[in-house]
Amino acid sequence: MIKNSELILNPDGSLYHINLKPENIANDIIFVGDQERVEKITNRFESIEFTTQKREFKTQTGIYKGKRLTVISTGIGPDNIDIVLNELDALVNIDLDTRKPKNQLTALNIVRIGTSGSLQKDIPVDSLVMSEYAIGLDNMLRSYLIDEVSEKDIEDAFIEQTNWDLRKGRPYVIKCSDILANKIFSTDKMHKGFTGTAGGFYGPQGRVLRLDIQDQKLNSKMDNFNFNGTRMTNLEMETAAIYGLGKLLGHNCLSLNAIIANRATGDFSTDPYQTVENLIDYTLEKLIL
Repeated sequence: MIKNSELILNPDGSLYHINLKPENIANDIIFVGDQERVEKITNRFESIEFTTQKREFKTQTGIYKGKRLTVISTGIGPDNIDIVLNELDALVNIDLDTRKPKNQLTALNIVRIGTSGSLQKDIPVDSLVMSEYAIGLDNMLRSYLIDEVSEKDIEDAFIEQTNWDLRKGRPYVIKCSDILANKIFSTDKMHKGFTGTAGGFYGPQGRVLRLDIQDQKLNSKMDNFNFNGTRMTNLEMETAAIYGLGKLLGHNCLSLNAIIANRATGDFSTDPYQTVENLIDYTLEKLIL
């Protein structure tokens, strides 16, 4: 039996952080970072059956064109993903009364809709990127036993080509769900990507304000990384954690990125909100197929 201190429930029986009970979520879930983006998606629904919010974790479940979907805001960063994915898994794969894992496990389908900055000149602003792989530069997933789900060859190549300082921890590389990629990817609508997941927005992504950073050339090294034709395409703060925990827990996960900035050219989208709207519409239509 899982101890009360390890699996924490609210007085009403919901999971501690996300404030959800098993009946509150659909099997198909959309992740967003910003809590205000939840309703940008659910405004398209015919009906909404459930709404809750605790801290940055806002959830709405409803019906879109006959399909039951849940939209959850995760907030920013791998640490929040650790909370949300573990608690979602507990909703479907742990009996909250007996506090024991279920014999028959459920695989959730989780699609992240996010914004990101491109690292490559040929992936312009207002384009869409599906993260085929993600590399975690954040160390969070190293708390788990990930060797069976990580791509060691790509990790080794990244460490060598960027002269990565292992005092920052060993980066981890995880592949997306092939099931969701085959369902959602379209060659005429989006690029396949190799997404970097950083543990912060400023120094970890090479931004310098008043503090010097450990490797001022890291961004250019990542721009030039190549493993058998796979290049790094964009940087953000969630995807690798989603892929890693999803693989470990047996869920299907995919991350889709609206490119609103290009750090190689210095461009920023003139209408980033429309780019996100386009990605939302595209994703919803693919999920109902």
